[in-house]
Amino acid sequence: MNDSQLLRYSRHILLDEVGVEGQNKLLSSRVLVVGAGGLGSPVALYLGSAGVGHITVVDHDRVDTTNLQRQIAHTLSRVGQFKAESVKQAIADINPDVQVTAVTTRADDALLDELLLQTDLVLDCCDNFATRQAINRACVKHRKLLVSGAAIRFDGQVAVYDPRQQDSPCYACVFPPADVVEEAQCATMGVFAPLVGMVGTVQAAEALKLLCGIGRSLTGRLLMVDGRNMEWSEVRIPRNPACPVCGNSAGRPAT
Repeated sequence: MNDSQLLRYSRHILLDEVGVEGQNKLLSSRVLVVGAGGLGSPVALYLGSAGVGHITVVDHDRVDTTNLQRQIAHTLSRVGQFKAESVKQAIADINPDVQVTAVTTRADDALLDELLLQTDLVLDCCDNFATRQAINRACVKHRKLLVSGAAIRFDGQVAVYDPRQQDSPCYACVFPPADVVEEAQCATMGVFAPLVGMVGTVQAAEALKLLCGIGRSLTGRLLMVDGRNMEWSEVRIPRNPACPVCGNSAGRPAT
C-alpha cells in the first residue's frame, strides 16, 4: 500500500482483525456482484469504499425513476443508463482506485462460467429465481464462495454458501430448482426502501469478513429480518445429500 491508501483505509487497518494484512487481501481480491439494484447498490458501494481491488458488476437492466426510492447507487441524472455502468460511476466517485468492470448482459450459464474463473467470491443481488439457480450452479461447479441476499415488502434474508466445505449446503439445498416459485416483483409487491440497505449491508459485511478471514460467517445459517417489527431470526440450513446440484448424486463426495 502507498501512503494515500494507508490513510484511506486507516480505520480498517486499526482493527486487529483486519490490519495491513487483511487490507492487502481486500486490495488483491476479485469479486462478482450479480444485480445492480436495491441489494447491489449498497453491496457495491461498501465493497468499493472498503478497497476490494476488482469488482465486476453484472446487470442488463437500465435505471428507471421508480428505482431511485431504494437503489442508492443511482441518481436522477443517470436514469436510462445501464445499472451496471451507473454503479461503476458511483464507485469511482467514492474510490477511483478500485477497478470496476460493468457487464450489461444477462447473467446466464455461459457468462457465469467465464466470469467465475477469475473471481474469489460472488454476491447474488439479483431478483429472480432462475438467475439465482444459475449463480448457485456456477459457484458449486467452480467452488466459489456465494453470499446470497433477497428482499421484498418488509422481509429480507441473507445466507452464505461455501462449496469448499463438505457440510455446507448450497442454495439449491434450501430452495430446490424443481420448486414452482411465484416470482415476487417489487413493481407489484412493493419493497420498504431501507430494507434493501439492511440486507445488502449484511451481504457486504459477510463478503469482507470472508475475504479477510474474519470471525464466523453465515455458512449453514439463514439470517432473516422482519423489517415491519424489526426482528432478526436465524435458522440452521443443513446440506441435502440428495441435492441435484451439490448432493452425492451430483458427483460430490459423501462426508
